Amino acid sequence: MTKIAENEQAEKFWDRLDDCRTGMLVIDGRAVPMSHYVDESRKEIWFITAKGTYMTDHADGQDAHYILCNDKKGLYASLRGRITPEINPQKLEEYWSFVAASWYEDGKNDPDVQLLKLSLKDGEVWTAKNGAVFMFEVAKANLTDSKPDIGEHFEIRF
Repeated sequence: MTKIAENEQAEKFWDRLDDCRTGMLVIDGRAVPMSHYVDESRKEIWFITAKGTYMTDHADGQDAHYILCNDKKGLYASLRGRITPEINPQKLEEYWSFVAASWYEDGKNDPDVQLLKLSLKDGEVWTAKNGAVFMFEVAKANLTDSKPDIGEHFEIRF
């Protein structure tokens, strides 16, 4: 059975999530790569996307998944929550970037800009140790016939 995250593990999760930029948003079984923005205080993940896409057409308050796999940050997660379209000029201003601007002819005021909010419920998280420690653990396991200690695995509730 997977253990529930302790405070230190939850902090590690949020720190690493904030350092990651992309994942796969899954609604109704369809997965789409998306960049995310983290609001840790409200336990939300935000996305900037365009109206009329599969994701915006199906983000109607139903359950969704967000899948992360980031070797560089040592974060692997399957997060679940409720996805909704949002009109929130404050969040749009906070998360707007030159990357987002490249998609919209009229910038933040483009009529196609749409925010999606994933209100997190729970998830499963794996955190890996950095490359050098990982390789040491693998080498040690091969020399000692033990299993490598490569990181943590836990459930997280929001």
